[in-house]
Amino acid sequence: MSIGTTKSWIAGLFAAFTASLCCIAPLFAVIGGAGSASTYFSWIEPYRPYIIGLTILVFALAWFNLLKRKDIQKDNCGCEVQKKSFMGSKKFLMIVTVISALLITFPYYSNLLYASPKTATTTGTISKKLANVKFSIEGMSCEGCTSHIDGGLKGISGIASSTTSFEKRMALVSYNPDSITTDSISKKIRKIGYRNTIINKD
Repeated sequence: MSIGTTKSWIAGLFAAFTASLCCIAPLFAVIGGAGSASTYFSWIEPYRPYIIGLTILVFALAWFNLLKRKDIQKDNCGCEVQKKSFMGSKKFLMIVTVISALLITFPYYSNLLYASPKTATTTGTISKKLANVKFSIEGMSCEGCTSHIDGGLKGISGIASSTTSFEKRMALVSYNPDSITTDSISKKIRKIGYRNTIINKD
């Protein structure tokens, strides 16, 4: 692979990762307890379409360079020798392209990475005592953020359900007030990586 093509796929992979950083960082917060540090990357969201466009352009250039070039060298007797390496192959560029595509589309399948909701046994026990609280959410950058919030709240004792709307920038949480407080829920949402304000509770 020529130096230009190598730089292209490296730049493309970096751009794809950057485009999804605002969506990947909250997942790290849920898994690794990174806390509100994930909100530092929310500034990327307005530029995401441009970064995705740049990624596509860079990979198109990489593929163009790879398909048009011919790594032909001559040995000592003047015979042509085809020089190939794995990193210079179509297979390698295909792998990198697929990885970049998975990074870019991460928001659309990120909900699969969260734990399943609690079983009906726990929920059924507290169903008669449930209260609801509505939060105004700041820092959501795409639809995938709703999965981060709802997925992060699923495993918490006392929370029956969580429904977050990206369009309304709100989250509605049903919980057992005997097991958890609204302040605790608010702190958990901040830990996941989103600023929030309680706007209504019953």
